Amino acid sequence: MNKSRLHPRNRHQAVNGVAYDFDTLCKVNPELTQYVGTNQAGNPTIDFAISDAVKQLNKALLLHFYQLRFWDIPPQYLCPPIPGRADYIHYIADLLALSFNGEIPTGKNIKGLDIGTGANLIYPIIGSYEYKWIFVGTDIDPISISCATQLCKVNPRLTKTIKLRSQDNANNIFKGVINATDKFAFTMCNPPFHKSAEEAQKGSQRKLNNLAATRKGKSESSDKLNFGGQANELWCDGGEAEFVCRMVRESSNYSQQVLWFTSLISKKDNIEIIQAELKKSKAKQIKIIDMGQGNKISRFIAWSFLTQETEWFNSPA
Repeated sequence: MNKSRLHPRNRHQAVNGVAYDFDTLCKVNPELTQYVGTNQAGNPTIDFAISDAVKQLNKALLLHFYQLRFWDIPPQYLCPPIPGRADYIHYIADLLALSFNGEIPTGKNIKGLDIGTGANLIYPIIGSYEYKWIFVGTDIDPISISCATQLCKVNPRLTKTIKLRSQDNANNIFKGVINATDKFAFTMCNPPFHKSAEEAQKGSQRKLNNLAATRKGKSESSDKLNFGGQANELWCDGGEAEFVCRMVRESSNYSQQVLWFTSLISKKDNIEIIQAELKKSKAKQIKIIDMGQGNKISRFIAWSFLTQETEWFNSPA
């Protein structure tokens, strides 16, 4: 499948080839103004190699489109691109529609579990606004949980729709955060991609080099160029493939409590490995869903242990 556009319901569509309305965004977040310049086509833009510029853009998008009063993350924590993260939410909504007679389910009866919600809390913020879903966000990092908790406290909308749970055992994914009485329509995750800290550093450097090559007469050392992300956000033993395979193995213990398990897959070559693990786990339904942002193709994998959704609807909560 060759996708090049954001999901049709995504609020972040380019208008006349311009990705962002910087006049509006700078009004809601004046801190963004200092980073706005023009590209070779004469359109306003920012230097995406400058971490604070990206953070201020994200803040403006969240304040403007998702009715937040405040948003911030600590230095060096992952600052994900909002449009692509919104796509994951919208495609999950389409996935759920398959189980709800073709209609996208909305409201507090739909509960999602965000594995590794991070200090940024992106997925619950977007999903609770777009579809009025309830979220449980989990993380192994206490600072991420603390920051996400503060975001909920200062944004009344989030207080009503998001709960946070700390994962106290790094060897577990679902165990310890899914309670016996929980019932989730879906889980979602942006898994650590790299296999080691060294590999993560090399990956970040490649991104910096690519961005620096497009800059107008600026040397790479002229600014503080870095990509945010703590160790648990960027790498784990075995990398993405092993993390998602571990998720698959553990998910079978919650087969009646979760309708759809999902995870982003950054590396296409990992799909075959994960599908083999799903076959061993005896998952009944497996779907690979492609998403497109600009020239980039991304995807997530979804699986269910139920052949008929009525099994989940009728199971005890």
